[in-house]
Amino acid sequence: MSLAGGQRPPAAFGMLTAPQPPPRRRRLKAPSFALAIPSIVWYVAFFVLPIVLIVWYSFGVKNTASGTGVPVDMAHKTLQNYRDAFSPTFFTVFKSTLKVSILATFLCFVFGFPVAYFLVFKVTEKWKAIMLALVVVPSFTSFLIRTLAWRIPLAANGELSVWLQHRGLIGGPISVLDTKTAVQIAIVYNYLGFMILPLFVALDRIDVHMREASKDLGANRVRTFMQVTLPLAGPGIAAGILLTFIPMCGDFVTATLLGGTSGNMIGAMIDGEFHVGQNWPLGSAMAVMMIGAVLLVLLVGLVVVFGAQWFLRRRRHIDVAVAA
Repeated sequence: MSLAGGQRPPAAFGMLTAPQPPPRRRRLKAPSFALAIPSIVWYVAFFVLPIVLIVWYSFGVKNTASGTGVPVDMAHKTLQNYRDAFSPTFFTVFKSTLKVSILATFLCFVFGFPVAYFLVFKVTEKWKAIMLALVVVPSFTSFLIRTLAWRIPLAANGELSVWLQHRGLIGGPISVLDTKTAVQIAIVYNYLGFMILPLFVALDRIDVHMREASKDLGANRVRTFMQVTLPLAGPGIAAGILLTFIPMCGDFVTATLLGGTSGNMIGAMIDGEFHVGQNWPLGSAMAVMMIGAVLLVLLVGLVVVFGAQWFLRRRRHIDVAVAA
């Protein structure tokens, strides 16, 4: 069809065209880490910056002038603080601290794993939350008060000592207070909850069907525990070790209140340089050396664990090849 003059008909008389959508506005897309910005700011402000200041002060000189605020003179930087900290006394105290921390971490795992295992696999859902709350409740009390309270049962004339003497179990008052044994007992008690909670979370995430499948395939309870439950709980074990071992190495409250001179730990030694001797540069150098030594110990432990896993896998492959 054509109009007069050879003109084409308008589109309204031909095929109808689809309506065009309105132009979309470009929206600003937040980065993927936007939700983590508050935690990053908190981490930088209260962890990274204090560590940087400690490292910075370790190169300074003790400032004895009064009214200067921070008793550190950064006008004359030196490495003498590290030379003074690199002493036999430091390594003797750190070696003692390392022994206490490793043994306490091991005891926390030995006592904490059965508790977490019992809460996850043996307790009904009705009582699980209540018993887990009983593990957390002691942490509601001040760390200082919980540590100081141990002076009562561990005292020579305390209730525990009197009870043991009345039962004829010991011939005289106990002499545990102001010793390394008192520090060991209290430090295990203070950090046991930090081991139980990660273990509980790791064990609670294990699929029950995997344990049942292991038993259906002929594995007994011990083999199921060693080859299924324990490997799957590996992340929780690693988290529990880190959450207990690292704070233990820097703990100075327990050693100060219960250890006396025989139970001194490196944290108490560093605290003495800051608060008693007012030698912030030397205390900072000791803190930096302690951080480096703890990281080195963790690195050695990591190498040992991965080396043991590689050896076991290699041995298993060899056994399979020989059996075939």
